[in-house]
Amino acid sequence: MPKEKKRRVHSRNANKLGKHQGFELKKTYGQHLLKNPLIVQTIVDKAAIRSSDVVLEIGPGTGNLTLKLLDVCKKVIAVEYDPRMVVELQKRIQGLDTSHKLNLIHSDFLKVETPKFDVCVANIPYQISSPLLMKLLAHRLHFRYAVIMFQREFAMRLVAKPGDELYCRLSINTQLLAKVDHLLAVGKNNFRPPPKVDSSVVRIEPKNPQPQINFLEWDGLVRLCFQRKHKMLRAIFKHKSVLKLLEANTATVNALVNADPSSVLLREENDDMLIDEREVTTSAGAEAGQDNDATMELDESSRSIKDKVMAVLAKTGFAETRAAKMGIADFLALLLAFNEANIHFS
Repeated sequence: MPKEKKRRVHSRNANKLGKHQGFELKKTYGQHLLKNPLIVQTIVDKAAIRSSDVVLEIGPGTGNLTLKLLDVCKKVIAVEYDPRMVVELQKRIQGLDTSHKLNLIHSDFLKVETPKFDVCVANIPYQISSPLLMKLLAHRLHFRYAVIMFQREFAMRLVAKPGDELYCRLSINTQLLAKVDHLLAVGKNNFRPPPKVDSSVVRIEPKNPQPQINFLEWDGLVRLCFQRKHKMLRAIFKHKSVLKLLEANTATVNALVNADPSSVLLREENDDMLIDEREVTTSAGAEAGQDNDATMELDESSRSIKDKVMAVLAKTGFAETRAAKMGIADFLALLLAFNEANIHFS
């Protein structure tokens, strides 16, 4: 009897340490297995998968979600990086009537070519949230939507609206390209081992067609404004460093257009367009440094572009506006006005 009790304690401790059926879950891979079957079923239900759908699952792990997906769709394409999980999932589906519907790919999703699919459903490693989201939204083949579990704060940034404290560059860049809805809050105790933070499931539906804008220009403007999202735009754009940047960018664009008007349209999209914005607050010293920069003497060319910038802000009515309060339509109107005045951000 004492030996039996000791074995139970050992098993309980193993779960706390992240052990699963003989192997240890790796923190470097962000492995936290969703163990609550009710949460798993709720995610599948909210995904509203059709019997004709091809479903993409990223990081299937041991297959708790995979098995439920196989029951309701035509095919599951599961991309798993950890070879131990690949073996475990292969063992688990052996003999099942639905095993023929699984296409298991042993690879890093960020490096593999994204397959054609209808719906993405995934509980992902949180450290790849931004690049994974970017890759999905940049996918050239249209899909209906993705239902993905993210870290709670990241998810709240995705759905944040103008005026919300978590509203940032990530929010507006994602919402420019997709409609995002919060579906489900998931506590950390629903995972083995429990992560340090709670999670949320969101639904991401890409806009079709995508907005016809230059994403380099868009992200250049948004990045600049959200570095000091609580400052008025007039205060941001008066700094010498900002004016010098706009002057250099505008000169480059003009040179490209003069050489080949089509070359501007062929520039590649910015790789970190959707990386989470962590520069929404700054120290007093950093603010003071920018204020000192604003008082430095401007040369003639910088004064000229400053006059043009201030004229655009006055014309659009955004001079006294803060980025934290601006929506997609506001930034689109501002970018159009800047470009019409031959002022560029990339």
